[in-house]
Amino acid sequence: METTTAPKTPTETVSRPAYAQGLETLEAEVRLDSLPVEGEIPAWLTGTLMRNGPAKFEVGEQRLNHWFDGLAMLHKFSFGEGAVSYANRFLRGKSYLEAEREGKIAYSEFATDPCRSIFRRAATLFRPKFTDNCNVNLTRLGDEYVAMTELPLPVAFDPETLETLGVAFEAPGIHATAHPHHDPARRELVAYVTHFGPRGEYRVFAQRDRATQRRIASLRVAQPSYMHSFALTERYAVLVAFPLVVNPFDLALSGRPFIENYKWKPELGTRVLVFDREDGSLRGEYEAEPRFSFHHVNAFERDGELVLDMSAYDDATIVDSLYLERLRTAPPPPASPPRLLRYRVDLEDGGVAEEELSDVPLELPRIDYRERNGKPYRYTYGVGAPGPEEPDAFLDRLVKIDVEDGEAREWREPGAFPGEPVFVPAPQRAGREDDGVLLSVVLDASAGSSYLLVLDAGDLAELGRARVPHHIPFGFHGQYFS
Repeated sequence: METTTAPKTPTETVSRPAYAQGLETLEAEVRLDSLPVEGEIPAWLTGTLMRNGPAKFEVGEQRLNHWFDGLAMLHKFSFGEGAVSYANRFLRGKSYLEAEREGKIAYSEFATDPCRSIFRRAATLFRPKFTDNCNVNLTRLGDEYVAMTELPLPVAFDPETLETLGVAFEAPGIHATAHPHHDPARRELVAYVTHFGPRGEYRVFAQRDRATQRRIASLRVAQPSYMHSFALTERYAVLVAFPLVVNPFDLALSGRPFIENYKWKPELGTRVLVFDREDGSLRGEYEAEPRFSFHHVNAFERDGELVLDMSAYDDATIVDSLYLERLRTAPPPPASPPRLLRYRVDLEDGGVAEEELSDVPLELPRIDYRERNGKPYRYTYGVGAPGPEEPDAFLDRLVKIDVEDGEAREWREPGAFPGEPVFVPAPQRAGREDDGVLLSVVLDASAGSSYLLVLDAGDLAELGRARVPHHIPFGFHGQYFS
């Protein structure tokens, strides 16, 4: 994918959208025992919300190109008796430390690549120099906490101090998902990687702890697809290969950053690859219309069908829309909004039926993961994108969608730009799937700072907010640990 930006004339002025501070560097690292609270934080919240995301977008005189490239920072909100504490800290892996020491970008990122000769590029095709800038997600692996990105070196950190502890393990490939799934029955993480070489290969694997890794399934592929996440049901691991594909040799020889080597080829369609988790066999390969997605919502099996829900786009232009220069200067919206789509895959006959579950745009989707992942569910929560009538707005609302009837609710406030909502179930549920709260970090553009928002997950009524004395750059994903 190529990105071009028109040159500015000397008299051209560039507007700065209200949300732009969410894409600016945060240098401060703090520990605050108590944040000022407005409203009321439920007393039963006694765990910790940890979030991950980019927070530094310049190194010396160099600028990182894409939202996905910024150097990682961890954020920690801890709850107790209605009070909230906060701490943040950069993830100090080798990519961060070398950049700090040398004053320049040290490792290739998603859409930023330090200048390398063609000979070095060729040499690193099969022995790549991986960044450990794990700025996308975080999870638990056994008793350890790890941060992840789309490369195979998740980094462990101390959940109390947020100190970086080093690489936790190495995944068996090159391009990895930052969205592993928990298998509570086997007490392991299930994930996949794409391995590049003369012929690419998708590899599904499980990781129990630092030392215990096992291969579940693999499939050779000539043109690997860019896939950010995948789905897991009780029986199957499901990869959805969108027609954004790459020739592996281009990664070494083109001279372009990683993602700019991928090409949109809608004529390939979308391939749904269903692997049996017990014996690793390919249950089937099913064809669907060309789509693109970062995030699966959920998947489950029902009456001979595989039901697969995702936040999907009509094409991959969203990737180009997220370059920092574009985002910071009031970009146009992507060619298509993120739609909540359902694939119903007939596992026997091979047909794939596509259904739009709601006309409300949805990204960064979450569910009641512990109880509903891989099983039938009713509610998903996410951030909402504005419509074409609001071209200068960013993700500016929180959304709840009932996947059974398409009904949607939203929380929105002028000048507020929320992040991914994390669902936390109430300790004693009233028999409802949505009995709990949503936690979201929100940029208050007028104040130039951020706050943690707590909503009732049932009706999205605000319960309380805890203010942080600075802005928190827009991140991607977080988890609540009880």
